Amino acid sequence: MVIETSGSTGRPKRVMLSRDAMRASALATQERLGGPGQWVLNLPPTYVAGVQVLYRSVVAGTEPVVFEEWDDFESVWRRMDADRRYVSLVPTQLHRQLKDGFDVQDLSRFTRILVGGGPLDPAVRAEAETMQLAIVQTYGMSETCGGCVYDGVPLDGVEIRIEDDGQVLLRGPMLFDGYQDEPERTEAAFRDGWLITHDLGHWAEDGRLRIDGRTDDMIISGGVKVPAQAVAAMIAVDDGVLDVVVVGVPDPEWGERVVAVVEPNDPITLADLRDAVEPRSWAPRQLVLVQEIPRLPNGKPDRLALKRLATDG
Repeated sequence: MVIETSGSTGRPKRVMLSRDAMRASALATQERLGGPGQWVLNLPPTYVAGVQVLYRSVVAGTEPVVFEEWDDFESVWRRMDADRRYVSLVPTQLHRQLKDGFDVQDLSRFTRILVGGGPLDPAVRAEAETMQLAIVQTYGMSETCGGCVYDGVPLDGVEIRIEDDGQVLLRGPMLFDGYQDEPERTEAAFRDGWLITHDLGHWAEDGRLRIDGRTDDMIISGGVKVPAQAVAAMIAVDDGVLDVVVVGVPDPEWGERVVAVVEPNDPITLADLRDAVEPRSWAPRQLVLVQEIPRLPNGKPDRLALKRLATDG
């Protein structure tokens, strides 16, 4: 099977996934979650997360339930008939479910709620768990058949290596076979048989993997390395912020300018955001307010569109 990546930061890649890799991923997921179950299809099946819902359903012998635009999670849950009921969300879906005042009891009925495709704010997860939502934070990518690390613990057969520079490398039966018709790009994706993820991470005190950001998310502003993901996490706790993405754009004085693109919940100013960020040298120098963060069909922020907004703003 060939899956085209989102291309959120550049030219999309056509990822070749073998049946063996997909099956290894589906069975390992099923084992980690406690058994086969029925899935909600509420993510595009043209991306790996949606395809995995379909593939896991095939392996489990269950019928996925499609989430239509007029649905809510209560109505979807009622159309399911298996004992174990699973749903996959991107962090923005969970965040809005909590902040927009939706009835989260609709989600608390599910056996497990997988959240992946981007960083999940620990405060959002903590809030969700106080409402009895069974959250499982996943980490992975198209090249690993989707999520291959659950709550910081690799699935069976998955190996993790962290390089001296903090970059995360992965190995296991769920790895892709290469990029279609791009042998040089395929060769560059591996180091001694390990997939180079371009993610930065570390082992936490509890022995779990923690992702700190991406190598291409690092903004060099005035000679200071600014981790965009960490800055966004600090800004996101403000009640006036519904959603935020931090990007860097060219700047004649600073080299790169740190810009916060914010979907506001209440009136908010640049001074408010700067006060929320420590160290001060990481604080954004520009605020762009938008009605809605531009996103790709798979729910990930459209970083190219965001950089255009930041440059024009």
